[in-house]
Amino acid sequence: MQAAHVPDGTNHSLNLAISPDGVPVVGRRYKIKARCGVAVQLAAKQTLRVINPSGHQVCDFWAFAAPDLQEHLSMAHLHTALGSIFPKVGDRLVSNLRRPMLRLAADTSPGVHDTIIACCDHARYQQLGCERYHDNCADNLRMALMAIGLQAPLVPAPLNVWMNVPVAHDGSTRFAAPVSKPGDHIDFCAEMDLISVMSACPQDITPVNGVGVAPESLAFEVLD
Repeated sequence: MQAAHVPDGTNHSLNLAISPDGVPVVGRRYKIKARCGVAVQLAAKQTLRVINPSGHQVCDFWAFAAPDLQEHLSMAHLHTALGSIFPKVGDRLVSNLRRPMLRLAADTSPGVHDTIIACCDHARYQQLGCERYHDNCADNLRMALMAIGLQAPLVPAPLNVWMNVPVAHDGSTRFAAPVSKPGDHIDFCAEMDLISVMSACPQDITPVNGVGVAPESLAFEVLD
């Protein structure tokens, strides 16, 4: 069986580290190349601002405790903590140990994000008919951590920032285009030292990144 940290293929995520250990320059804006992922270290009380320049690009978002990556942001535990599948400004986002990891401090978008859908991976694109390797968020997570000398112990379900997955009264779901607009941003305030990973989702078969558009880049900056 393939180890959890080994990607099924590679892309530029292996070469996009913002520094050898992922420590950012505070206040500097960094780009996340389309279809790729980047990891960043956050100290407790620092704020991570994730920016959507195009307005239609989804960001798969993870957080791992530093230095113990076995503790991670957990959507299942988040649902219990919030009593909701929709996080909103002021909510604390918890780990698989039920500890607060991040506080959702600001959101300029309408607040439509997804917490129920797994990240895209090699198997998902095979199901969608891809015969060759397709960039995917699971591998972007693995490679982003590899780029700063770490290994992903697993691939948790992400917080899919700006992803629009309407849930019907009967529990059925569908994929729809984001309702965010160009320049929207979301702020996460770290409640502990952690490592965040962001993937500019490469999905170009379903409409999660918009209709008639290609996946685009994202940006982020860390603020004290």
